[in-house]
Amino acid sequence: MSSVTKTVGAYEAKTHLASLLKQVEKGREIIITKRERPIARLVPMESPRPERAEIFRRIRTLRGSLVLPKGETVKDLINAGRRI
Repeated sequence: MSSVTKTVGAYEAKTHLASLLKQVEKGREIIITKRERPIARLVPMESPRPERAEIFRRIRTLRGSLVLPKGETVKDLINAGRRI
């Protein structure tokens, strides 16, 4: 999808919001007008949330750096109602 700005009226934006959001997700900017006057702009987020794979990679890295008290397992801590 092109990064060209698209202009839509408020009614069209309301009735086709899901479609417009898909376009924004692909990098397109949408200007919403009311009575031909620009009132809002839909733009992609600058810092998208991390992908699932990245989140799980971070969790595994963190998990590998945790040091448990001698003789305790993660299961012991969970059973004790603690958070690690």
